[in-house]
Amino acid sequence: MKRWLSHALLFSLLAAPVVAQTPNPVGSAKQTPSGQGPEPIKVKVELVNVLMTVTDKKNRLVINLTKDDFRVLENGQSQSIRFFSRESNLPLRIGILIDTSNSIRERLRFEEEAAVDFLNSAIRPGKDLAFVLAFDVESQVVQDYTDDLEKLSTAIRSLQAGGGTGLYDAIYNSCKGKMLIFPPPEPYLRRVMIIISDGLDNQSEHTRDEALAMAQRGEVTVFAISTNRSGLTGRGDKVLRFLAEQTGGRAFFPFEAADLGANFQEIARELRSQYSLAYVSTNPSHDGTFRNISIEPHDKNLRVRAKPGYFAPSQ
Repeated sequence: MKRWLSHALLFSLLAAPVVAQTPNPVGSAKQTPSGQGPEPIKVKVELVNVLMTVTDKKNRLVINLTKDDFRVLENGQSQSIRFFSRESNLPLRIGILIDTSNSIRERLRFEEEAAVDFLNSAIRPGKDLAFVLAFDVESQVVQDYTDDLEKLSTAIRSLQAGGGTGLYDAIYNSCKGKMLIFPPPEPYLRRVMIIISDGLDNQSEHTRDEALAMAQRGEVTVFAISTNRSGLTGRGDKVLRFLAEQTGGRAFFPFEAADLGANFQEIARELRSQYSLAYVSTNPSHDGTFRNISIEPHDKNLRVRAKPGYFAPSQ
């Protein structure tokens, strides 16, 4: 989290680095190379950035709100919103994680085509990047970050089914290796993970909670699409819903494979219709604890979907 906060401070589009100029005692001011005066003193301000989606009672996106329409609480304490904007143009970093275990063999080809269609509609060459990871017993990055849609499509269509399911390891390793540290010197980014799986893990070394914690540290929003076609809500569906809700994302449960494309397009629309806000926590402690965030719209007919909290910086 400390690394992420540093990135947010230095590269956030929400605000330029905060700089304060403080008078120095006579004879002690440090001169600039040109000798024109003292150098400004840079003051760190640790911004907490939150991306959110707002919908009405009919689950329609609401895109015409201002910061005055919301109240922000951290661990029950009111916070002052410093920056607010609609962030439809922030660069995207998308991870497509596709379950290639035996359990989804019959549906793999259709899922591949739906993922390709999504990337073709969501990726803006020169601005957004995506990677593709396949997972069964082990995880394998079949295409690293690129904006080349042909390379991404080829990688997705090359996948073959077989083996068990290491979902939690795939999430943990992807967030740690591909999203947590990626990338200065670019501006603030939206990190999105799309998981296509039945959610039934039987191979991972990491636990569900460890995978979630790594996603939260990487500021990753999870969108999950279930491949369960039984018509019943299973254990795997509950896992996918939990991971999505705890990162500010959303889970989809298409009854038929034909619904998958519509789910992908809904994700693409949502990514272009989000808000971002930032505040400086009233709690200055660097204790590494998880702090709960609640964003309350003044209009009770609206619903906000955002991450439920963040990890404070540690010493």
